[in-house]
Amino acid sequence: MTWEQILLQLGMLPDLLLSILLGFAIGFERRLRSKEAGIRTHTIVCVGAALMTIISRNIGNGDPGRIAAQIVSGVGFLGAGMIVYKQHEVKGLTTAAGVWATAGVGMACGAGLYVVAVGATVVIFAVQFVLHSKLFRNAKQYSVKIEFLHTGDENNVIKGIFGTDRFNHLIIRREENRVVYSATLITDEEFSSTQLNEIVQQNPFVLSIERCENE
Repeated sequence: MTWEQILLQLGMLPDLLLSILLGFAIGFERRLRSKEAGIRTHTIVCVGAALMTIISRNIGNGDPGRIAAQIVSGVGFLGAGMIVYKQHEVKGLTTAAGVWATAGVGMACGAGLYVVAVGATVVIFAVQFVLHSKLFRNAKQYSVKIEFLHTGDENNVIKGIFGTDRFNHLIIRREENRVVYSATLITDEEFSSTQLNEIVQQNPFVLSIERCENE
């Protein structure tokens, strides 16, 4: 390796350093919100994308776009592992999209598009900040598991108490000469233990109520 080649490669290090800083910044914002993918994930993805882009630029006579093109699909595969389906909800989409966008920032660093990389990072920050504001945030919901005797209109009474229009995971079973409903319902109001005890005392047909942790 000649000194000229060494100096040429040393000149590429600022691209990697910038990708480290931008990946760290995006990951730090995610860490503050206690998301699954934090500082390490975003930093490594950003640096990795920058490194692959640098290699693709200096691969010789080959097509410089071939390696860079695989970054998009590769990070997409990584993001797919972050998406889970829990309690009738798809979770992790924003995290996966953030990692995918971070790879784009890394690619911009590796391509020497520093203004684009910094600008994209600012845009990602702005989008995350605005969409996490109260204006766009969905109201928090709570899950309650309940068992009650069904002899007439008790299901509508329960729906009225918790302000919902349907049951989730409804199970109906017959015990001797009575019908028991077991269901999970979603409510916008957080009921305290005292309130749940009062509901049981005021409605003799209610057998049990249990709050569920929303994951």
